Amino acid sequence: MDQRVDNESRQESAPSLRPELRRGEPKDQGVLGRLRARRRLVLAIAALCVLGIAGLTVWWITSSGYISSDDAFIDTRTVTISPQVSAQVVDVPVTDNQAVAAGTVLVRLDNSDFKAKVDQARAQVDAAQANIANIEAQISSQNAHIDQSNHQVTQTEAALIFAQQQDQRYSDLVKKGSVTVEQAQQYHSNYLQAQASNAAAQAGAAAAQKQLLVLQSQKLQAEAQLEQQRAALEQADIDLSRTVITAPVAGYVTQLTAAKGNYAAAGQVLMMFVPRNVWVTANFKETELNSVRVGAPVTITVDAYPKLTFKGHVASIQAGSGTAFSLLPPENATGNYVKIVQRVPVKIVFNKPPDVLLGPGMSVVPTVKVQ
Repeated sequence: MDQRVDNESRQESAPSLRPELRRGEPKDQGVLGRLRARRRLVLAIAALCVLGIAGLTVWWITSSGYISSDDAFIDTRTVTISPQVSAQVVDVPVTDNQAVAAGTVLVRLDNSDFKAKVDQARAQVDAAQANIANIEAQISSQNAHIDQSNHQVTQTEAALIFAQQQDQRYSDLVKKGSVTVEQAQQYHSNYLQAQASNAAAQAGAAAAQKQLLVLQSQKLQAEAQLEQQRAALEQADIDLSRTVITAPVAGYVTQLTAAKGNYAAAGQVLMMFVPRNVWVTANFKETELNSVRVGAPVTITVDAYPKLTFKGHVASIQAGSGTAFSLLPPENATGNYVKIVQRVPVKIVFNKPPDVLLGPGMSVVPTVKVQ
């Protein structure tokens, strides 16, 4: 009796464990049901896959037209500020890292000695000019003396002609017995004296002419000395102007070592000067240069300003790799040669001056559009 009741209870509980078998439904109907229940999830996953593939495709298409390099930095031509004359520093009106405009006074040197040299050179110029004026006066006087000598030559020539005529006339008369021999000898003596006077006058005129040449030569020499003194004055003025050192271009004062009271020798470094005109030197792989063109647009990001981007363009490409111009270039003609992709510097300039502080050596990442 108890066993029969137990069997009946088992039969009643069996259909509750497998209801699908009891209703005669197929076995795979539960899998489809579960898939239908998770349809939204499947569609969401499929949509994400499609969007991912589309994004990767767009990224590949856009990124394939650009190349970039993290081996890039801000570059410029720094200026060494040094005096061209030796003197004591009397004023340094700038300070470290100060931004200055072109022509701003950076250092003043003691100029008292140089002012004295300028005054001395100016006095020598005045003396040379006075010497020239004196020689010119002598030349004018000598020209007057030459005119007088020429007149004397003309006068003696006239006297010589008359004396010669008189001598010839009395020589003929003495032969005829019309005059005495003494009279003929007297006129012959007058003729000889006229010849001597004429010769002396001509010699004096020639000497006066030669003296004029001497004075003219002295004038040329005095004019050369004047030019020399003027050059010395100009050099003195230049040395005086060099006692004030100004900024060659707009930029920033760096590594300032000049101090008031120190003695600055010619050529001594007083400070370094960084111009505001900067550019980017990017070292691209030599295998990438085939796609880089001069004038190509560039997007520049600076590590110091990660939220800012700057526009520029490729200005030039260096004719040679960086290692070729290093202090110790590689010797490839050796037995241990290993081929390495070289880097070639590319100069990139900003389209407009950046409005932030950029200095040489700051790291940047330029992205060049190559297509």
